[in-house]
Amino acid sequence: MSFLTKIFGTSNERIIKKIIPIVEYISSLEPTMMSLTDSELRQMTDKFKERLRVGEELDSLLPEAFATVREASRRVLVAPNPDSPNRTMRHFDVQLIGGIVLHQGKIAEMATGEGKTLVATLPAYLNALSGKGVHVVTVNDYLAKRDRDWMSPLYEFLGLKAGAIQSNQAYDDKQTAYSCDITYGTNNEFGFDYLRDNMRVRTEEQVQLSRGLNYAIVDEVDSILIDEARTPLIISGPAEESTEKYYLADKAARRLKAGKHFEIKEKERMAHLTEEGIEEVEKLLNVDSIYTDRNMEWPHHIEQALRAHHLFKNDRDYIVKGGEVVIVDEFTGRLMEGRVWSDGLHQAVQAKEHQRIKEENQTLATITLQNFFRLYKKLAGMTGTAMTEAAEFDKIYKLEVVMIPTNKPMSRTNFPDRVYRTEKEKFDAIIQEIVEVHKTGRPTLVGTVSIEKSELLSEKLMREGIEHEVLNAKQHEREAHIVAKAGQRGNVTIATNMAGRGTDIVLGEGIAALGGLHIIGSERHEARRIDNQLRGRSGRQGDPGSSRFYVSLQDDLMRIFASERVSSLLKSFGMEEGMAIEHSMVTRSIERAQKKVEEHNFEIRKHLLEYDEVMDQQRKTIYSLRQDVLEGRNIRDYLFRMMEDSVKEVTAFAYDTKSGRGEEEPFDLAGWFKQKFGLSVDLDEVEEKTREKVEDFFIKKAEEAYKTKEDTLGKEEMEKIAQILLLEKIDTKWKDHLYAMDHLRSGIGLRGYAQIDRE
Repeated sequence: MSFLTKIFGTSNERIIKKIIPIVEYISSLEPTMMSLTDSELRQMTDKFKERLRVGEELDSLLPEAFATVREASRRVLVAPNPDSPNRTMRHFDVQLIGGIVLHQGKIAEMATGEGKTLVATLPAYLNALSGKGVHVVTVNDYLAKRDRDWMSPLYEFLGLKAGAIQSNQAYDDKQTAYSCDITYGTNNEFGFDYLRDNMRVRTEEQVQLSRGLNYAIVDEVDSILIDEARTPLIISGPAEESTEKYYLADKAARRLKAGKHFEIKEKERMAHLTEEGIEEVEKLLNVDSIYTDRNMEWPHHIEQALRAHHLFKNDRDYIVKGGEVVIVDEFTGRLMEGRVWSDGLHQAVQAKEHQRIKEENQTLATITLQNFFRLYKKLAGMTGTAMTEAAEFDKIYKLEVVMIPTNKPMSRTNFPDRVYRTEKEKFDAIIQEIVEVHKTGRPTLVGTVSIEKSELLSEKLMREGIEHEVLNAKQHEREAHIVAKAGQRGNVTIATNMAGRGTDIVLGEGIAALGGLHIIGSERHEARRIDNQLRGRSGRQGDPGSSRFYVSLQDDLMRIFASERVSSLLKSFGMEEGMAIEHSMVTRSIERAQKKVEEHNFEIRKHLLEYDEVMDQQRKTIYSLRQDVLEGRNIRDYLFRMMEDSVKEVTAFAYDTKSGRGEEEPFDLAGWFKQKFGLSVDLDEVEEKTREKVEDFFIKKAEEAYKTKEDTLGKEEMEKIAQILLLEKIDTKWKDHLYAMDHLRSGIGLRGYAQIDRE
């Protein structure tokens, strides 16, 4: 601890210290609020709205608004756990601190079980008073609907409406949800609605843009803004390309030898052909060169096929279900129905699994989650694990992370990692520990990194005769039910990373006295946060609990990222079969390996953002222009400007002295004008055929023709026709631009493979 920190406290302590007096003031209002009748408490909302209308700021309303929500919550909300000794839901002081941090547009790091759902009601209510809408963002449809249903009685009591958007929701229901004061939904659904709204052909069809993006509270903010930010949101349509090439690429990839024909880079999840591999592929495909213009796509397709075979595994990265390849979210373990990998990777996996290949998609609209959430006027987030990524939150989103104190002291014991030579030895030791803990009656939650590993452990437990539940992407419908039972006496639950985030594991009667929930991590995840989230399932609200991670030298993290030093260190201990090592030096090496992966993943996200930054300004410009046209603003002006630009571009080409045309201009300008505008003109009407005079002549003729049509059809009807044509032209050109950008990006990559300078 530095000298200055000792005197002034940490940055976090200073922020909390400034908030404490506000919390004390809110608490001082409690007796007054408690004395109000339900009707009087409800009327506070109208009073706050009136004060805002006459110019008062939200910040000055905060203490009274928070005190109002706290009292209303105490009266109408009921804790979901029937075993809870006190089922009324009154905000704790630490929850008020969290609410203030969220209102300030920061990230509140709150431990599991500290009631983040209830905390969000405070800033959601306050900011909804402005009438501009509040979006509460969650990780899945189930949580969005659950939280809306759970908190609706509070909002309705105070005269506000809460809605929930869902995937595949009927248009009218979605429009109703967005018109509410507070709208719950997933990050993907909010993002896709933004893209879809910018593809609508009538303003009344838009669901989100009618109010704009005012304030978002992102739950599980690390999962949404960090983990999922590596994948951009893409709306796509079929591209006109043959699917046969994927089967040919797959067939060729199966005949290539690792190390000789190609190299696999597991860290980067990339595959590269060697010089020998390029020659072999050319033989297999019977082409002279795969780097000619005609064959330029082949290196990309072969390398995607190699990635599909050597980097993407069934039951870990995807499952095959009903003839479809369904992606498994690597961070949550959930099935991502309807989502596909882009760049031909999905088709490569389909070919590998001998499934029918769907057409490759062409991008119609795209945005990264980073750039979508930066569109909000104010953004805030909450999670149990954000401090490890504080620098990234600050750099990318300008969001400060504030650690909120727990309501009760943490009493979970985190045991040191146990390290084994092989995966088999590690799993045998895990089973042994489950058996021992099970004998005591304590519940156990085992975290795994993949569906495959969860099913392997399940088989071993069956052989031991221990009843258990498996929670993975294949059973997510039963998720809430399984999680609710996970804290009961003697229960054993195996869970992939989804681990029921957002659903509390409540201890059954007498479990606290036995030592609480025991957590076993079957592998260290590549991100420390994911490990911390698993640990955080135990020891909620001051409950006792314990956790331990098991690691083997064959685990992906250790194999790919841990240094040789760890292996030699373990050998120096003279490890025998089945022997475990617990040593601080080993634990530090594992953490260093995790930091390496985190840095690597940050670089991926940064590059994705850098690529999208190029597109972001273009997207904002096009979407702004499109919205103007959609709302009927300046349509005539836009059209006249486009006609003028078109005429100037062609006359410049016609009079280009560099091409030797000079003033004689053999280019058929009159013919072009007839083809483009449907008007016959006689250039003899122009006395001096200078470029400027000809330009003016054509522009004048085009405007006169438009005005004649306007007189015939009527101004309103003509504007409608112009609007439809303009929208069609903007959409076509934007789609073509996105298609070109997709190919430019992969083309740069291909030139890199061919060792051609990218400049």
